[in-house]
Amino acid sequence: MAGVSAVRISIESACEKQVQEVGLDGSETYLQPLSMSQNLARLAQRIDFSQGSGSEEDEPGSAGRAWAEPGEAEDEEGLVKFQPSLWPWDSVRNNLRSALTEMCVLYDVLSIVKDKKFMTLDPVVQDPLPPKQNPQFLQLISKKKSLAGAAQILLKGAERLSKSVAENQENKRQRDFNSELLRLRQHWKLRKVGDKILGDLSYRSAGSLFLHHGTFEVIKNTDIDLDKKIPEDYCPLDVQIPSDLEGSAYIKVSIQKQAPDIGDLGTVNLFKRPMPKSKPGSPHWQTKLETAQNVLLCKEIFAQLSREAVQIKSQIPHIVVKNQIISQPFPGLQLSISLCHSSNDKKSQKSASEKQNPEDHLYVLEHNLHQLIRECHKQTLSSTVMPHPASAPFGHKRMRLAGPQAFDKNDISSLQSNEGLLEKIIKQAKHIFLRRRTARTIDSLASRIEDPQIQAHWSNINDVYESSVKVLITSQGYEQICKSIQLQLNIGVEQIRVVHRDGRVITLSHQEQELQDFLLSQMSQHQVHAVQQLAKVMGWHVLSFSNHVGLGPVESIGNASAITVASPNGDYAISVRNGPESGSKVMVQFPRSQCKDLPKGDVLQDNKWNHLRGPFKEVQWNKMEGRNFVYKMELLMAALTPC
Repeated sequence: MAGVSAVRISIESACEKQVQEVGLDGSETYLQPLSMSQNLARLAQRIDFSQGSGSEEDEPGSAGRAWAEPGEAEDEEGLVKFQPSLWPWDSVRNNLRSALTEMCVLYDVLSIVKDKKFMTLDPVVQDPLPPKQNPQFLQLISKKKSLAGAAQILLKGAERLSKSVAENQENKRQRDFNSELLRLRQHWKLRKVGDKILGDLSYRSAGSLFLHHGTFEVIKNTDIDLDKKIPEDYCPLDVQIPSDLEGSAYIKVSIQKQAPDIGDLGTVNLFKRPMPKSKPGSPHWQTKLETAQNVLLCKEIFAQLSREAVQIKSQIPHIVVKNQIISQPFPGLQLSISLCHSSNDKKSQKSASEKQNPEDHLYVLEHNLHQLIRECHKQTLSSTVMPHPASAPFGHKRMRLAGPQAFDKNDISSLQSNEGLLEKIIKQAKHIFLRRRTARTIDSLASRIEDPQIQAHWSNINDVYESSVKVLITSQGYEQICKSIQLQLNIGVEQIRVVHRDGRVITLSHQEQELQDFLLSQMSQHQVHAVQQLAKVMGWHVLSFSNHVGLGPVESIGNASAITVASPNGDYAISVRNGPESGSKVMVQFPRSQCKDLPKGDVLQDNKWNHLRGPFKEVQWNKMEGRNFVYKMELLMAALTPC
């Protein structure tokens, strides 16, 4: 082995990665090898910087061994850098050597500076000390700096705002005609005819048969210079509607007293409605087209009403004058339906402002007219022609028979009758007028007559041709015992049906006086019914009762009612007669023994006849104390009841 030359072999560490974890399925998770920087950091962490390298920290044994064996110290020069000796003057020698080194360095520096060949030394320039300043001056300087910072912030914000405004204006300029046209197509029907773009305002697609074309044209808005500042409401698109559809229109429906002269007809009190405001975010052409479409619908409604007014044969013919239709639903009353169309010119605005009188306008009937015309459109659109035989039409079998079992002309016309728009609105106007008249009559009686009290409870759910109201007649403080008069008024088109509590039905006409007389008679009967109920509570006996008395003066309104009650012991009797016009009359019958002014005769000599009641004496009812009729009657019964 000694004679063979040595061969150097490089031994490298295996490149296998360390296993971090072995899973249950046998899979191994390896750790990534450290990079050079990570390896250096790991080695640096192993160094102990707290261990000193000076001669004072070395052990004395090792120092003595190095001084005694200098040969071994030279062999281990690469391992031991410094080993202090045990010579006693060693520290003095070291200090002198370091002082000599410093003195030599100082000598060299002084010689270089003195000769000025290699280096020059200049004094350091120091800033002069600032003079002592006034604190107010310092405060002013700080405020100036803060204001300058705030000004910089404001300037930057102003620049950003100006840039955003410029960008917005640029975006507005970039809105072109095609993008606005796309928005218009989303709401309205458009078609291109030649080089024009036309739109449709009519309701033909909804079933309308009105002959007006209702066409508008879409044009470009060239009235503004894009180089100048663009207003906020600028739109590159504009619409041109027909001249007869410009402005605003509405249907005015009013019920008035009959005009004394036919020359007064046709002059409608116009009042200008405010133009509908455009919704925020919606273009101006949307409001313009909606207003024009409303004008077209109002013209269609008025044309339909005018055609029906001429064709319908009624007892009192309808009158069509200019833009007004006059009908007479009740005697002395006229229904006026007018087309009010105001354009945007100054003359129409002045005339409209001079004739403002919207108080008599019935908005309910105007709304109902719009609903009725839309129902007609729906019927026209949904009506389909069914296949029918060539010999006879569809319908009832008796319509195809001949002889005595066949329908006559009146029956056939009743089956085929179809109410028009004018007839429906006249019926609704009649009902509204009759309902208002009924409410006015009840309110006038309630305010005029305090005893008994009349109350009206109107139903919230009504029909366009019928309404109902419940009328209660009560006495104040005696509502629980006086519930006899409860009426249900069903207000129709031309008559009023009254349903009593017991189921009796009375039909009244449209005359106001007839309803007023009926309510007065019911209020008169209520007083007699209240006495009957009070007598039961007080223990008195009812001797007679009648709602229609045939004796005494005749009442001009209805009939008088009467009742006679007796005290519990039978000594006293009270007779009450109440009429709608004559009022109440109360009489009391006392026992014969208490009547001193009775003439004594020879006929009645037995004492048993003294127990009979004497003649009636009338009570001065106006001088009785009490807030109402029933309260006074209660005091009278209490006074005549024995203890």
